[in-house]
Amino acid sequence: MRRWALAALLVCAGAQASTAPFCDRSKDISAREQDRVLRFTAAVKDELRQAGADLALIARSGTDLSRFGLLYSHAGIALRDPADGSWAVRQLYYACDEARPRLFDQGLAGFALGADQPGSAHISLVFLPGAAGSALAEAASDKARALSALASDYSANAYAFATRYQNCNQWLIELMALAWGGIAAGPDLRERAQAWLRAHDYQPDTVRIPAHWVAFAAQFVPLVHVQDHPVEDLQALRLRISLPTAIEAFARQQVAQARRVELCHTTEHIVIRHGWQPLDAACRPQPGDTVLALNAPDRP
Repeated sequence: MRRWALAALLVCAGAQASTAPFCDRSKDISAREQDRVLRFTAAVKDELRQAGADLALIARSGTDLSRFGLLYSHAGIALRDPADGSWAVRQLYYACDEARPRLFDQGLAGFALGADQPGSAHISLVFLPGAAGSALAEAASDKARALSALASDYSANAYAFATRYQNCNQWLIELMALAWGGIAAGPDLRERAQAWLRAHDYQPDTVRIPAHWVAFAAQFVPLVHVQDHPVEDLQALRLRISLPTAIEAFARQQVAQARRVELCHTTEHIVIRHGWQPLDAACRPQPGDTVLALNAPDRP
């Protein structure tokens, strides 16, 4: 069995190290790589500071999903601490040692280090002005409210319109529904959030499965499940999953003044782009982009 192909279905990384397959995300990086990530983080912080906002949707490349034609895998909410102005990302991570999902507040440098390859990474920021941003900031900052949208069972490829499982991005889009739909606490909270999303034309990403055996074998891979997906989707070799691209598209649809900034880095440079036209996976600058030089490429 090609377990690497199944592992690529994962879209949220574990927050803690574990000996379980596909769960241990720890890795060693060199001093040069760490310096590069810290300089990249400084550029992200500078964009947050210039925006003058208290909240941003934030997403990063992480698990390598290139074989599915995807770049971004993991999203959360960047919140500014009003006391000292520092930023942290509130997000769902799977706590491997506890075998359950948790909400986790992480500094921006740690968030940026989540990329599979420290030699390159992408981060996007979506700023939400006005009432929409304030409502989401209030919901995300309220720990009880944020936890109310958290499911007890995790699946990295959870179906976007079912409540049996949840992945990191699904928690985020459902929290957005709670905030923008004025959904009150109580029974069937996630069902009501998903109903609001459907009513407002939320479209999850469609991930194409390369073969039927992948869908069948996924049930034997930790953190990957297909039982919650409609049979017709599995027969059509597709999974409808909440990923950062779908969340950003929905935010843009719902908030007319939403603004996007995307940053990426290679071993040689950082590229910063303002606007909704995405950077390519190779982090190649185009006219109008800001380019910041980094150190020379790593030597073997």
